[in-house]
Amino acid sequence: MTSTVIYEGDLRTVAQHLQSGTEIETDAPTDNQGKGERFSPTDLVATALGACMATTMGIKARDLQVDLRGMKLSIQKIMKPDPRRIAGVNVIFDFPATLVVDEKQKTILERTAHTCPVMYSIHPDLEVKIEFNWKSVVPA
Repeated sequence: MTSTVIYEGDLRTVAQHLQSGTEIETDAPTDNQGKGERFSPTDLVATALGACMATTMGIKARDLQVDLRGMKLSIQKIMKPDPRRIAGVNVIFDFPATLVVDEKQKTILERTAHTCPVMYSIHPDLEVKIEFNWKSVVPA
């Protein structure tokens, strides 16, 4: 088993990662009868995509001897009704201005983001838009 999920009532759950014992609480969003005081389950799906992209890029960056520390991803989830579902996810990458990468490394890292396991696991009808904002210094 990977995790357990306990329904606490009032549209809230607590998920526990069994290997580490860490927990994530969820709440239904305000547009679906919840209080919106925690991540919703659909927020976690969108956020998992960003976290997966960042993680796989981090693995590749380590191989390239590039430090991505400080890279920030902003994630927007877009919902549709009937049936209620995630229709799209927008991911914006902002890289630290101090990051030193060349064009080849940028290309490799961007391609890596597009091939993370969560990206391969989401439904093909889900529209994913990705923007990479490189502010970095290009080595001479």
